[in-house]
Amino acid sequence: MSEQSLRQEDRQQQQAGHPAHVDAGDAGYSKSLKARHVNMIAIGGAIGTGLFLGAGGRLKDAGPSLAVAYAVCGIFAFLVVRALGELVLHRPSSGAFVSYAREFLGEKGAFVAGWMYFLNWATTGVADITAVATYTHYWGMFTEIPQWVIALIALAVVLTVNLISVKIFGELEFWFAIIKVGALVVFMAIGIFLLVTREQVAGTSTGPSLITDHGGVFPHGALPMLLVIQGVVFAYASVELVGVAAGETENPEKIMPKAINSIMWRVGLFYVGSVVLLSMLLPSDSYSGDQSPFVTVLSKIGVPAAGGVMNLVVLTAAMSSLNSGLYSTGRILRSMAMSGSAPKFTGAMSRTQVPYGGILLTAFFCVLGVGLNYVVPDKAFEIVLNFAAIGILSTWAVIMLCHLLFWRRAQAGQLTRPGYRLPGSPYTEIVTLGFLASVLVLMWADGGPSRLTVMALPAILAALVIGWFASRGRMKDPW
Repeated sequence: MSEQSLRQEDRQQQQAGHPAHVDAGDAGYSKSLKARHVNMIAIGGAIGTGLFLGAGGRLKDAGPSLAVAYAVCGIFAFLVVRALGELVLHRPSSGAFVSYAREFLGEKGAFVAGWMYFLNWATTGVADITAVATYTHYWGMFTEIPQWVIALIALAVVLTVNLISVKIFGELEFWFAIIKVGALVVFMAIGIFLLVTREQVAGTSTGPSLITDHGGVFPHGALPMLLVIQGVVFAYASVELVGVAAGETENPEKIMPKAINSIMWRVGLFYVGSVVLLSMLLPSDSYSGDQSPFVTVLSKIGVPAAGGVMNLVVLTAAMSSLNSGLYSTGRILRSMAMSGSAPKFTGAMSRTQVPYGGILLTAFFCVLGVGLNYVVPDKAFEIVLNFAAIGILSTWAVIMLCHLLFWRRAQAGQLTRPGYRLPGSPYTEIVTLGFLASVLVLMWADGGPSRLTVMALPAILAALVIGWFASRGRMKDPW
């Protein structure tokens, strides 16, 4: 559908008395994503680098209480994506929450939402390529290759693939998710077998006693569990991707509810279940931040090849996350470009219906992350993790604010809510916003890079204000 026909449809619906909003940024996309693609994108969004790489260091710091943190953050992540799902059924859009922010918060809200989401994925992309380099160094043949070189190669490969077509993206994410889920299922089956047969791991007896005999669920108290929450939030960073994908799929009203509802049990099984299992296979202080906890276990059961295979799987997870980040920011930036909130070139669409301008802009900032790997390879992941967390918190907050205003308009009779709804409105939105604010407080309390990130908020705000005044002269109505 062309931009002109979208505007004509908007006018026709308004003349009929319906408060329609049709985002011009949705024009030109192919509806190539099938139900299986969206379902597996939802899985892939819930299982990523934060679990495969980040869980090791957090398990060492917080012990088994990490499972509590994953459960709590998982509930709020589900509420956020459930709110987004209702907005999607109200009006599917590739611009997703940026388009909804424009509808309910105005152009300023869309501007802030879009650029904070860009900050999220630009920094997450750096974390992903850093993870790829870290995973690759697991094999001795690659240890001599500088971390930044591996990171650059990974970025080049994923960028090339992402520019081909959305159908290729969907297929890749489908198989990436299959690999991730399959690997976790196999690992959990191995872990359960070790527990049932009372096999030892690295000379240590497995079972619940590993938790009770090493300080219980909170071996270092409750504070470490609270302080790792910002990292846990990062683990769920991609759950909103399913909302972006809705703009390029047929029949989202049938596909989206099933995909979103399945996120909850996947969180419980894969995140909470994995951490509980890991805690019963080795003492929590046996894990480290520079190695996947799954690799740690498999390497210590006497089958080194198993560790190598799992390392390949978690490398795949990082590549999947990077692929998703380039995909989503390309669509978000195009929606913004149509209103003048982003550079004009980010609205460019290829002949294969790929918004390549926004994808290239995100890739450019990931290249800067390659430089970070060159300068401070040991700290690169931790630094970008905290900035990504800021972007995630703002994105989730915008989604909940949009839904709260959406609910108010529905209460006023200005629009009708779909049958698929966020339960407990408006209290659910308010509690979730309170949780997100508390994460910022915890980041400040954590000190180090986390506190520096919070202290950088005024600079981020100043950059947004400058950007707004610099671009408002070219602002136009995107409807």
